[in-house]
Amino acid sequence: MAPSDLHDLFTHNLEDIYYAENELLDALDELESQTENEDIASAFSEHREETQGHIDRLEEAFDILGKEPEREECEGIEGLIKEHEEFTDEGPEQDVLDVHNLIAAQKTEHYEIAAYGNLAMLADRLGEDEVGDLLHENLEEEEDALDELSSLAESFDYGQIAAD
Repeated sequence: MAPSDLHDLFTHNLEDIYYAENELLDALDELESQTENEDIASAFSEHREETQGHIDRLEEAFDILGKEPEREECEGIEGLIKEHEEFTDEGPEQDVLDVHNLIAAQKTEHYEIAAYGNLAMLADRLGEDEVGDLLHENLEEEEDALDELSSLAESFDYGQIAAD
């Protein structure tokens, strides 16, 4: 059924980010296992734990709304995951892969920040204050994760990657 009002739009997007977060649990495991840089790998491990918390909050939001948690395929996250898989299939050097994984994670954080920012705004407009609080909490954690990834990107020793 096509969304016909603001509440339907909100629910659709809630299902979309719920799908995305569940997909990212596995993707973060893969990023961690592929990454040799300990600081970057540790960031992926920490964010995986946060991601499980995001899923738990989303399930709580569905409960508050009186809905069963459902997943709407998130084409955005699927595209980011596919892009990453295609790059890794090319067999890049390890240092290049570490940087690529860091960049891929930053792209994903930007996507999630946009999704949670919009969802929180819609929840507020719909008067769903309790749900909005949960979404704002996820949003803040995504922003903190992006800050951490950005710091890692700024401090990475790019000199170790030879330029051709």
